[in-house]
Amino acid sequence: MLVLDRIGKTYPNGVRALDGVTLRVGQGEIVAIVGGSGCGKSTLLRAASGLDAPTDGTVTLDASEIREPHEKIGIIFQEPRLLPWLTVAGNVGFGLAQLPKPERQQRVAAALDRVALSDKAAVWPRELSGGQAQRVAIARALVTRPSVLLLDEPFSALDAFTRVELQDHLLDLWAESRPTLVLVTHDIEEALVLADRVVVMRPHPGRIAGSIDVISSRPRDRISAVFEEQKRRVLNLLDSTLLRRRPSPALEADYSI
Repeated sequence: MLVLDRIGKTYPNGVRALDGVTLRVGQGEIVAIVGGSGCGKSTLLRAASGLDAPTDGTVTLDASEIREPHEKIGIIFQEPRLLPWLTVAGNVGFGLAQLPKPERQQRVAAALDRVALSDKAAVWPRELSGGQAQRVAIARALVTRPSVLLLDEPFSALDAFTRVELQDHLLDLWAESRPTLVLVTHDIEEALVLADRVVVMRPHPGRIAGSIDVISSRPRDRISAVFEEQKRRVLNLLDSTLLRRRPSPALEADYSI
């Protein structure tokens, strides 16, 4: 289980980005975090990854405290951040340098096959489309077999068709080994398509406003009445954070469990 316990973050300029955020994410669960600009979503994800230490509180994974990047925690950013001097295969295998060459090659080949890019192993990042580059980033994050995968707006820079395609592809990859996924997104539909639970944050400083369980089974019908109703619930909770009013009790959940 990934546990963020009373996380607070104050930057050197005095800005309080997060205050008392507690979130527990079970093994294999997919949680989406949504909220307006400045509510600390990305700051929270960086704390969970060990890239940026919180000012207050602790992050633990299966009772081990996370204070720096951890081999069991992978992260995917909005931009693929591929290394331009390495081929696609070299980028995917970058984090496997400690493995014997035959095992490294086998795992890279399997990862590229899972993202349908086996034919691109020898090409350079500049030769890829945006969607292909993000597939490489996904393969690179999964090749180390993390138990937790953090995603910070991973599809927001892509066109609508490619975004939907990669959302479905991510779910297919998740189903193979069911790692824990924590996704930051501005796209409510994306959150509802992917997540088991949608957590809404409020800004200044960032706190959790509430949580909504996504009740429909996968694959989810984006035009169904159930989907639209859950979308309205998330929007209502988001509106309450912008208007600074307390959400309806029916929308509140125990987001610390």
